[in-house]
Amino acid sequence: MMASGNGDKNQLKLYSYYRSSCSYRVRIALNLKELKYEYKAVNLLKGEQFSPEFTELNPIGYVPVLVDGDVIVSDSFAIIMYLEEKYPQHALLPQDLQKRGINYQAANIVSSSIQPFQNIGTLKYIEEKVGPGENLYWANHHITKGFAALEKLLKGHAGRYATGDEVFLADLFLAPQMHGAIKRFNVDMVERGIQ
Repeated sequence: MMASGNGDKNQLKLYSYYRSSCSYRVRIALNLKELKYEYKAVNLLKGEQFSPEFTELNPIGYVPVLVDGDVIVSDSFAIIMYLEEKYPQHALLPQDLQKRGINYQAANIVSSSIQPFQNIGTLKYIEEKVGPGENLYWANHHITKGFAALEKLLKGHAGRYATGDEVFLADLFLAPQMHGAIKRFNVDMVERGIQ
């Protein structure tokens, strides 16, 4: 992590939770772009995302949030697009429009069709309303469905990475999601037919 605590008002600040895949993808973007930032930990398990200080930054109470001087951006997709426009070094989108479109689609599958179904609030709600342990079946179902779609989408586009031989937007979304699927939810990618 390229974190710094010098107190510079114009320095980037990232409000993040270490295990959040959304936060993880933003940290990857910041590091790929070699941007210095101050890491501001928000402990989701302790409910710090609902504190008045944090909801002033993001009223919905989700991480990550990026503060860039007077600019406050929440939501990982929005943050990464902001960083891409303001800090063009190490482009996260390919020049080729078809590959760019594939990157947008892959990122969207992760951020809209997988990740929301496995976040802490959703899993807690499923467990309370449906029953103990049901939250894991719920998460596994959506993770598996999303990765099956990603595999079809990326077939024929992949190289060393998701859409070729360079790291782009899709990879920033895929890497933390794969890690979480395997480590947090014990999804066997090979058994599920996801390779």
